[in-house]
Amino acid sequence: MRWRKLGHIFQPDRDLPWMRSHAANPVAEHRGGDRFRVYFGGRDERDRSSIGWVEIDLRKPREILARAERPVIGPGAAGAFDESGTSMGSLVPAGDGRRFLYYVGWQLGADVPWRNRIGLAVSRDARAPFEKRAAPVVDLSAADPHSLSYPWVVRADDGWTMWYGSNLGWGPGRDDMTHVIKCAASRDGIAWARDGETALGFRGDGEFALSRPCVLKEGGRYRMWFSYRGAAYRIGYAESADGRRWVRDDARAGITVSESGWDSESIEYPHVFDHAGRRYMLYNGNGYGSTGFGLAVLDAD
Repeated sequence: MRWRKLGHIFQPDRDLPWMRSHAANPVAEHRGGDRFRVYFGGRDERDRSSIGWVEIDLRKPREILARAERPVIGPGAAGAFDESGTSMGSLVPAGDGRRFLYYVGWQLGADVPWRNRIGLAVSRDARAPFEKRAAPVVDLSAADPHSLSYPWVVRADDGWTMWYGSNLGWGPGRDDMTHVIKCAASRDGIAWARDGETALGFRGDGEFALSRPCVLKEGGRYRMWFSYRGAAYRIGYAESADGRRWVRDDARAGITVSESGWDSESIEYPHVFDHAGRRYMLYNGNGYGSTGFGLAVLDAD
């Protein structure tokens, strides 16, 4: 694979209270023609994240056509599992007109940085607002006792599959972690079964975090783009026959940092999607979304 970068598409609009900084974890939703709504997480002056969107035309992606003046999903009430913020995960058509938006609910900790869970918000149709479920749809458990991160969900005729980040434990420092990708299954997209096994783990080389999987199923195989972190984030690639046991081949990811500019230090949080016979990737660069997001197109496979 070889991705051709189309440019730096969007930087945070600092005039909006919910988006003083960051446009992280971009996810595209087709809105008709060549128009796409890109959902992402922005941060307010208290560094709390909320989910909002901008709309672009893939023929002229640097032109912002519309934006959310208010977030579609914001932080929860005091004591809620998402009281410290909400971050974009995955948006899935439920097959009956509804849309399921899976997100990370942030809850900051005292002795560890955070204890996050996965939440779900449901929209009746493409024009209806998202309404949160009060409790996490995937909570901490014996399978995942420490913290969860960005879910990716695929719905198929035989059920739903979720790939998500799970922290195996914290190290001696507040920011030390061991974070891998695991898998869960569901019949309805709401009740999820987990076995706690690692689906995608480290190669070595000082890696300590894998996150934000994006999975496509095609030709009887699963293909995953994801973020991996050692000294700085990069985008990796893996394949699987069953969606549970993955073989990494990061050399095939086909995209890395630029020589200079907004994505010259790190590159992460990919969303790969198809439109009009082309394959595109949204991604973040330096600062985990603080510099906004960019777009690339696949030239060859």
